[in-house]
Amino acid sequence: MDQGRVVEAFRLEAGRLAQEMTWVSAAEWRLPTRCAPWNVSDLLTHVRVVMAWLPGMLAAPAPVRAEVSAVEYYRPDARFAPGTNAVRIALAQDHAAEQLSGAARADDFNATWQAVDRMCRAEPGGRVVRTRHGDPMLLSEFLLTRVVEVAVHGLDLADALGREPWLTSEAADLVQGLLLGPDGAAALEKLGWSQLRFLRKATGREPITREEASDVSRLGIRWLTLG
Repeated sequence: MDQGRVVEAFRLEAGRLAQEMTWVSAAEWRLPTRCAPWNVSDLLTHVRVVMAWLPGMLAAPAPVRAEVSAVEYYRPDARFAPGTNAVRIALAQDHAAEQLSGAARADDFNATWQAVDRMCRAEPGGRVVRTRHGDPMLLSEFLLTRVVEVAVHGLDLADALGREPWLTSEAADLVQGLLLGPDGAAALEKLGWSQLRFLRKATGREPITREEASDVSRLGIRWLTLG
């Protein structure tokens, strides 16, 4: 995966999410999201937390070589088990409980993604990092998983706020490629789905009918494990 392309997609998608959060009212921060039990404030905090792992990863010694791809990162093991998800929920809620106004929370998110963006742009191509789960990964591959987080939860936040999705084409293309590979456009044409509808269905944001599930199986598409 081209590191420059992933960094740019991250910049565009995180920047757009940050821009949208500047218009959230005090009441809207408390609106529920589909990612129960998180409300809008909790969910934005979760996205900030999963981005904020990167500075520590970049400061740590680099592994000798990458061993896990972005696809393999989403394997169904302990990282997506109920206990691990419970820790994610609690961590986001603990951070969200800090006495920050909505505007301050949006500013904090904005500062975090910009800091991560600057750090990633300063890294050479082929940089290897170790995730908090112990996976040695190319920075480009791990950052791709952060693009997934920002893009998919951006859909959740847009839905919770009653807004049109603001998903950028750069992020959507990367997530589609991760899920479908290089022939993704052909697969979508056979399914008759738009890119946005595909991403909603592939990540559980929209139900799949029995007929659609049969078509997905026939095309050999395998969904990733997403927490």
